[in-house]
Amino acid sequence: MSVIIRKGTPADLPAAHRLIVELAIYEKAENEVITTPEQMLQDGFGDTPVFGFYVAERADSGAIVGMALYYTRYSTWKGRCLYLEDLIVTQSERGKGIGKLLFDAMVRECLNQNMALMTWQVLDWNTPAIEFYKRLGAHLDGEWMNGKLFRSQMEQWTFGTVAS
Repeated sequence: MSVIIRKGTPADLPAAHRLIVELAIYEKAENEVITTPEQMLQDGFGDTPVFGFYVAERADSGAIVGMALYYTRYSTWKGRCLYLEDLIVTQSERGKGIGKLLFDAMVRECLNQNMALMTWQVLDWNTPAIEFYKRLGAHLDGEWMNGKLFRSQMEQWTFGTVAS
């Protein structure tokens, strides 16, 4: 099987969204996905795009079997960095080297944009993904905790001033 890795286009968004939902199901969080292909079109291809993505396309059928979605972040210590939000290969195509090809595309993107660092997250129970990253020689940092503040919390936020 031959696979083509290329930049994602607006036409790829429905397939990319299906992969996102597949990942959410795998992570037991299907109901957490609120993005739509239409929102992704605006966010990725509108006036101020906030993400980019690559797809893995089967050469024989044109089917999208994987994707890597990323955006630029800024580190006060390192400067411009690439954040790999999701690297997804559909379950039936795992173990065929597609994930490595997508990861290679992310490394190239970092180098081409002269970025100092690439970061991502992996769930502590996702052993196959952890082993994949370890095989690539990645540093997996167990020291940092992730903080989140959801929109529903922000809508209930109490704004105040700093005491003097």
